[in-house]
Amino acid sequence: QVQLTESGGGLVQPGEGLRLSCAASTRAFNTYTIGWFRQAPGKEREFVALISGRGGNIQYSDSAKGRFTVSRDNSKNTAYLKMKNLETEDTAVYYCAAGGIAKTETHWYDYWGRGTQVTVSS
Repeated sequence: QVQLTESGGGLVQPGEGLRLSCAASTRAFNTYTIGWFRQAPGKEREFVALISGRGGNIQYSDSAKGRFTVSRDNSKNTAYLKMKNLETEDTAVYYCAAGGIAKTETHWYDYWGRGTQVTVSS
């Protein structure tokens, strides 16, 4: 079993940035793809970004590309999502998830954190 804990969410104004962290309990952290997803009220959970176990495969959603950067530090068992130029449309609960394959659909991921709230408002 893998426990994931997100942190770093908060309230920011449009145009500002934020860095989210995803801390994992497993010593096998480098074997898991870490995906970032978000869910806004009344909407389905959607893919944001992913990074494979050793960082060789990185993917972004269209909305994230160019603004968000996903990374990981396997020595710290932690993954990150750095977000810049945030917009009100980015407001959502952000989740990190761990899975065995670098895919964008939620069903490929076996373990999920509880999420961290990101609110972008003026």
